[in-house]
Amino acid sequence: MDIYQQQLRQVLTSGTQRNDRTGVGTLSCFGLNNRYNMSDGFPAVTTKKLAWKVMSSELLWFISGSNNIKDLKAIYQKNKIWDANYEDYLTRLGLDSNDGDMGRVYGSQWRDWQGGNGKAIDQLAIAIDMIKHDPLSRRIIVNAWNPSELGGDEVALPPCHNFFQFYVADGKLSLQMYQRSADMFLGVPFNIASYSLLLHMVAKLTGLVAHEFIHSIGDAHIYLDAIDAVKEQLSRKPLPLPQLVIQDRDQRTIDDFQMEDFKLQDYQYHEPIYAKMAV
Repeated sequence: MDIYQQQLRQVLTSGTQRNDRTGVGTLSCFGLNNRYNMSDGFPAVTTKKLAWKVMSSELLWFISGSNNIKDLKAIYQKNKIWDANYEDYLTRLGLDSNDGDMGRVYGSQWRDWQGGNGKAIDQLAIAIDMIKHDPLSRRIIVNAWNPSELGGDEVALPPCHNFFQFYVADGKLSLQMYQRSADMFLGVPFNIASYSLLLHMVAKLTGLVAHEFIHSIGDAHIYLDAIDAVKEQLSRKPLPLPQLVIQDRDQRTIDDFQMEDFKLQDYQYHEPIYAKMAV
């Protein structure tokens, strides 16, 4: 995770100060790229503790296709990372409650993309099938950015990580993800771990070796109220990376995985560092 630390430092020292939608303000750099090789270990941040269950439960929520925050809580009751966005969404709608509906968030787009012909498209299932049967295709893409469903009353938060593509070569599977907006302190460690976990899951289903996660970031930023927390993190020395172990329960589809299937082995980390999420 040295490259993550380097880019966190780059944004802190070289970022341009900008105003933003939240009103907090950021230091921002545009156009960063990272590569994480799974043979080096699972890329879980070590300079602070990664909230593993929060991250993995969110990923399983996306994979389920749900757009309801109650389903996220059903997977892991203590997951609160979408709570503030949900409350903001209700405020925009002028509602006290809408039974947990978050609008057309990631899961809806991954598993139930609404085509112009009214046809629902399960992009993730199609991508996995293509890896199995047409691995040389350059069209193995899952897109969460649907311009027709980005309005303030249509979705709690437009997707920050927009789309991802799989690549197969020499029996190895890689995944590249483009992220339009990246909170380098709070969000990016989650994003790295989440998509690396997804890479391992799909590799297991397709009989391939998980190789690289490539992370392409548009607006990479640090919120101004998190600068002290970032400085604390950068003062810490990265520790050896853990290994990911996925329990073999003869999972046949992406929907067969459960939180209990995933374990980080030999995960060493520094103490957590807390900061407020900008909404």
